[in-house]
Amino acid sequence: MSEEKKEEPKQEEPKKSTHKEKIIGIDLGTSNSACAVLTATGKPEIIPAAEGRTVGGKAFPSYVAFDEAGHKIVGEPARRQAVSNPDGTVTAIKRKMGTTYKAKLKVGEKWQEFSPEEISAMILKKIKTDASAYLGEEVKKAVITVPAYFNDAQRTATKNAGEIAGLEVVRMINEPTAACLAYGLDKDTKDKLMKICVLDLGGGTFDITIMEYGQKVIEVLSTAGDTQLGGTDMDNAIIAWVVEEFKKKEGIDLRGDSKAMIRIKDAGEKAKIELSTTLSTSINLPYLSQKEGNPVHLTMELTRAKLESLIEPTLRRLDPIMQRAVSDAKLSAINIDKVLLVGGPTRMPSVQQRFKQFFGGKEPEHSVDPMECVALGASIQAGIIAGDVEDLLLLDVTPLSLGVETLGGVSTKLIERNSTIPTEKSQVFSTAADNQPAVTINVLQGERAMSKDNISLGMFHLTGIPPARRGIPQIEVKFSIDADGIVHVTAKDLGTGKETGITVTGAQGLSPEEIREKVQTAEQFEEEDKLVRELIEAKNNADSTIYQTRKLIEDNKDKIQENEKTEIEAAIKSLEEDLKTDD
Repeated sequence: MSEEKKEEPKQEEPKKSTHKEKIIGIDLGTSNSACAVLTATGKPEIIPAAEGRTVGGKAFPSYVAFDEAGHKIVGEPARRQAVSNPDGTVTAIKRKMGTTYKAKLKVGEKWQEFSPEEISAMILKKIKTDASAYLGEEVKKAVITVPAYFNDAQRTATKNAGEIAGLEVVRMINEPTAACLAYGLDKDTKDKLMKICVLDLGGGTFDITIMEYGQKVIEVLSTAGDTQLGGTDMDNAIIAWVVEEFKKKEGIDLRGDSKAMIRIKDAGEKAKIELSTTLSTSINLPYLSQKEGNPVHLTMELTRAKLESLIEPTLRRLDPIMQRAVSDAKLSAINIDKVLLVGGPTRMPSVQQRFKQFFGGKEPEHSVDPMECVALGASIQAGIIAGDVEDLLLLDVTPLSLGVETLGGVSTKLIERNSTIPTEKSQVFSTAADNQPAVTINVLQGERAMSKDNISLGMFHLTGIPPARRGIPQIEVKFSIDADGIVHVTAKDLGTGKETGITVTGAQGLSPEEIREKVQTAEQFEEEDKLVRELIEAKNNADSTIYQTRKLIEDNKDKIQENEKTEIEAAIKSLEEDLKTDD
């Protein structure tokens, strides 16, 4: 008799959690940083620091310090003690991202060195901690913004800083792009395509981005910028004036006094901010120095007119960058429908007037707080990635052309400047000599026709190519730029399947000044470069013709008459002589 099978009681399946993991947006700034999150209502919200907000600034000043006991201090507390602890404090580390620079800080009784990534990671860790406390859950993922003109080394360093801080950097986007998201999310352009210009003037960087926006799509048309131009340069102009005036009056040069210089920097920045809403302000610094054993105080009046004269050289540097972006977008200034302002210095009347004048009297918009704009946009991008914002598409671009060196020293572009990213382009090349066992891939960045006039980002070798006549092996070179703007290059022998490549870290990348110079030089020499390139290509074609003709003679030597062979050889020698000239 068989045993009766009992029915097992059904177990209820565990209910799936509907809670979504928060992804925050971070504006990692030169002077100040900010953080935001997309709320359940679909609106971006600024996340405050544990200490609250700074006066006229962002929630997280980009300061890191170590006190006498060696304890780490980050953000507003670090900024407050900077005057009394200059040796243990660092700020504006963003300007050193992607370099080998080391910040030397006094930690307790010892001196220690920190990389820009390590310092930035401390700022990001502070943001992560405060955001987690504010949201009531641990934050693990973030979208971090970078200046549009950051090269690969700077972008990679930023991503590394996030990872050191315990954050998964799900995306890096350009700061002006993030700003446009903050301004544009709730605007309905219907069927009209609008040309929008985002002017982002921050503490250390200036970026201009021309975008086309409509039907829930944002497409970047062009970018230009300078990672060494911003409010800090204005502060430095004020500092230099204060120091010089004090020297004239008191006969004391303060440039060797680090504590005094930090106090002047702090007072100068406050005066700059105040003069956006008033015509005159006082700079008062008691007990700034000593003379003959007596304290010396600093008292000065700074007017808006004087400030504007001090910062005029900085403002002049804005014009060619704006012109470059407008030209690259194949537009004129009057074609721009909206001008959006981002960054603290854009609150200054003289800065707003400069922008208004450039764009033919068009009044710039600043309905979104310029100090929070980038972080708010980054949180919207985080929402796009998380699936919370489903009807908005972001198309960014690369501002630099990329290619490889080919026969004759020619620079062959694979990805053109202002191409939409992420992107991938490939091209098949071959060997230049018979039985060539390897090829060298020289990755180039720039706009000139010849490789020597561009910048080499790196080289790598593909070896093990089987013996064959030149032109037979098929070598596929593939460039890809990911959504973070990081470049990957591979070379693959299509015959054997062997592949090698590099990720361009940008250690040999262009500085913003070199980028502008290269673009301008490319325009100046465009006609000359075209002629040189045509000459090289003609020589390459002639050389190929000689090679193929001799190969044909060798393969058909029994079929060619001697007199015909003599005529062909004479023609070949004549062509070889021509190749020795540049005619």
